[in-house]
Amino acid sequence: MGSSQVQGPLWGAESRVWSETFEPITRPLFEQVHDELGTGGGTRLLDAGCGAGLALQIAAGRGAEVVGIDASAGMLAIARERNPDAELHEGDLEELPWDDDRFDAVTAFNSAQYAADPVVALRELRRVAAAGAPVALASWAEAERCETRVVLAAIGGLLPPPPPGAGGPFALSSPGNLEALVEQAGLALQRADEVAVDFLFASLDDAVRAHLSAGPAHRAIEHSGRQATADTIRASLESSVQPDGTSVHRNAFRYLIATA
Repeated sequence: MGSSQVQGPLWGAESRVWSETFEPITRPLFEQVHDELGTGGGTRLLDAGCGAGLALQIAAGRGAEVVGIDASAGMLAIARERNPDAELHEGDLEELPWDDDRFDAVTAFNSAQYAADPVVALRELRRVAAAGAPVALASWAEAERCETRVVLAAIGGLLPPPPPGAGGPFALSSPGNLEALVEQAGLALQRADEVAVDFLFASLDDAVRAHLSAGPAHRAIEHSGRQATADTIRASLESSVQPDGTSVHRNAFRYLIATA
């Protein structure tokens, strides 16, 4: 079973909410990676696991010719609204529908950890990248450096046993995991860095609504019900509330840039 069959329905259930709440928060990561890649006019760029298309929109705004693939039909519907001229596909990272050496740059923002087989997925990214082209892989940093881990840990008790081989948000976060994945996929590591990303919401209610739209939360909803999931998320977020009523979690994301 490929990643699209497992992850597509989970991330597509509330894709509009996710695209309006969580995706914009991650803009600093998208911008920094594209700065590093030198994304610009004439760049043929693939975003693997493109979600609702904000990273594609940023790349297109820099002049790139953008192409995307994602597991979720719901996310892709929004990506098409944002990127009407882009070539977008629904499918698995483990089986990309493009010829060898097609792209000048490839990005995978918080997607490889959800692939049924991340090594196969990264080998596919290497295959479709032109010789020497950069491949950027981003994921959460170590769980202890990400305050949002408390939400994911809390809803863990509402989830059924994961399907065999299924990765979670922090599957690639331990030190050395991203590097090992790059090496196994036959990519050549060039550099690594990280970006601080604050999950800032205007209120606790807004934070709960946003977290309910994510894939892991939807799996909890399917298994334990929406009210139980919402109550659990709310309780886990209470410590994030600031004196002004906003909800803030400080998080870090790591990224590696390798070459095909």
